[in-house]
This record gives sequence, structure tokens and C-alpha cells, in this order.
Amino acid sequence: MNHLIAPSFLAANFGNLEKEVTVINNSQADWIHLDIMDGVFVPNISFGFPVIQYVKKVSLKPLDVHLMIIDPDRYIKQFFEAGADILTVQYEACTHLHRTVNEIRNLGMKSGVALNPHTPVSLLKNILPYIDMVLIMTVNPGFGGQKFIMESYNKITELHSMINAGGYNVLIEVDGGVDIENAAKLIESGVNVLVAGSTIFSSDDPAETIHRLKYLI
Repeated sequence: MNHLIAPSFLAANFGNLEKEVTVINNSQADWIHLDIMDGVFVPNISFGFPVIQYVKKVSLKPLDVHLMIIDPDRYIKQFFEAGADILTVQYEACTHLHRTVNEIRNLGMKSGVALNPHTPVSLLKNILPYIDMVLIMTVNPGFGGQKFIMESYNKITELHSMINAGGYNVLIEVDGGVDIENAAKLIESGVNVLVAGSTIFSSDDPAETIHRLKYLI
């Protein structure tokens, strides 16, 4: 499978959100990545349901929604109603993870589980049969523009081996410090989905940057 590109709107210009969505619509991006932060699970606050609903209305791409919030179970149905196509929860925030990911799937969304940099991938062994994607955070979550954590390559390789050994149909997504320089190595390590924020939205030509990430040029 060819890898997917999911521009992260955490780095977009919210003063002209329709223009930013239009740029992505007209690009070779596959998804739009939306980070939801509550200021408790991570030390930052991003945006909520009205923004997701607006992006859904104008987007031609599926919405890849990542919840960096405590007690995500309270809001799963609301995120579905707001327009999430893929809903990813943090492993560290879910007391009853199996129940959470099953609820996500039962509503018709793809289910994902995200791991913070310090969380080992071995903890996912018993949940892989019930999810569609694992998101490896390659920076400490909360803020864009951080430096890529090099140890992430070992986590990706280990996770890729776990997925192959079990014969699971589970995508590997990475978010944090993804750029033109490390994209190819990430794909070689087993990544299926590249999330990039500052790299795309801070460039002079976001569509061209997406093209380069897509074709590793």
C-alpha cells in the first residue's frame, strides 16, 4: 500500500480556515488530521466541535481526529456526529481501552490508539485485533514544531513486526517532527501514514510539500 499524508491543522491559519482546507482539498493529501487538546491531558488547548463541524462541511478528505483528552469515552458519539471518520484515543487516557475502541467502531468510525513517546508498543499486544491504526507520537504531545525523537524508529520497527507476526490489518501513523528529510526513513521503518503540520503549512507551497512527502522527493 502507498503511504498516506495527513496534514495537521494544528499548524494551519485559523484566521482563514476555509482557504487552508481548500488548499488541502486541491492537494494530494489523503486525510486531514485534527488534534483535540483539553489543557489537562496535554499542556495546551486546541479546538472543539464547531471547528470539526466546519472542516467537515468544506473538506473533501476524511477527518482523522486525535483525542489528547482525559475521559474520551464521554465524547465519542459527539465526535462521530461532528464528522470524525477516524477517531484515535490515547492509550494513557483510557481505563477500559477495549470497550472504548469497540464503541468507536460500532459507531462506524475507524479506531486508533496513540502512544506517547515513553509508552512501549508491547502494551498493545492484546488490543491490535480490535483497532485499525496505531499512532506513534514522535514528539511529546501538546505543541507543534517540536524536534523528532530518534528512539521512535525502534518503536516503529517493533510495532511493525508485531503487526506482521499477528497478521493484523493495522496502519502505523506517526505525528511529530515529520519532514522531507525523515519521511523516507519513516516509510522504510514501516509507517503507513505521515502526519505533518509545520512542515506543510509553514512552507511557501503547501501543495508541493505534500507532493514531496507523498512521493518522497
